[in-house]
Amino acid sequence: MAELKTTYLGLNLRNPVVVSSCEITNRINGVKQVVEAGAGAVVLKSLFEEQINTELGGSQGFSGSAFPDEAELYLRELGKTHGPKSYLDLIRQSKEATDVPIIASVNCISGRWWVDYARQIEEAGADALELNIALMPLTFEETADQIENHLYQIVRDVRSQVKLPLVVKLGPYFTALPRVVQNLVAAGVNGIVLFNRFYQLDIDPETLSPAPGYQYSTSQELHLPLRWVGILAPKVSCDFSISTGVHSGLDVVKSIVAGAQIVQVASVLFTRKLTHVTTLVNELNAWLDEHGYKNVESARGQLAKAGKFQPEELERMQYVQALAGAR
Repeated sequence: MAELKTTYLGLNLRNPVVVSSCEITNRINGVKQVVEAGAGAVVLKSLFEEQINTELGGSQGFSGSAFPDEAELYLRELGKTHGPKSYLDLIRQSKEATDVPIIASVNCISGRWWVDYARQIEEAGADALELNIALMPLTFEETADQIENHLYQIVRDVRSQVKLPLVVKLGPYFTALPRVVQNLVAAGVNGIVLFNRFYQLDIDPETLSPAPGYQYSTSQELHLPLRWVGILAPKVSCDFSISTGVHSGLDVVKSIVAGAQIVQVASVLFTRKLTHVTTLVNELNAWLDEHGYKNVESARGQLAKAGKFQPEELERMQYVQALAGAR
């Protein structure tokens, strides 16, 4: 059997299948179950900056906030069951109960309160910190430079406070993604997760009000992160993780061949079972054996190594071929 051990952010993993931040990893039982199923590491469910703001900011928690009263109330209630203090407990419990890397996650839009809190995450025993930075343009006055510089400043603020490996989970909506990634690495990031799957909007046709769209990804969504990892991994000195659209062992294979260090899964564990982690690991192993690879590392990045993916040469040709085929 092929050797599945890999490294991510300098951490040793038994395999590259990692359970991403989700409701499953919000409790110690869920963490233990996915580790028992074979996960190489676990990313704990994201703690929202607003929760930290509520608890650590005290009476100033929502001063000047754009949140309506009901949203503020929800966040305060959420903080009672999954606030900063209980999150630190979850990190400690996960480290005590498992033998795989535990990655903390913070969903953030600024560096106001949680930069200090990042130190507490480090002290609680987390092996790395994933910054789920959800910056979206909200006005016509905001420029791309302003949004991107805000992103870099958050990373610099956190890097100045902690020695932990830092990962940024990005959304796909950047005009010049390669430059953004390069600047994040320069700011102190050790890894990039592609991509953050934002809230999916739908509309209730009866009430004409916003409604949640389909919350789970599909394998069809793998194509976008595959493309970008294939472009970035050979040229940027950091680790890459593919997060959206990994549902099968072949999806794991494609991600590794494109150049990803690991994959992160969540949706498929809800649509199937937590034990599907075992299936993904076994299918990856079977493919490596069938194709003569002795380990994961020898398969990683083969798309670029084989000279079969030159984006500057192939993107236009593939576009032309796709349109010609459509006719």
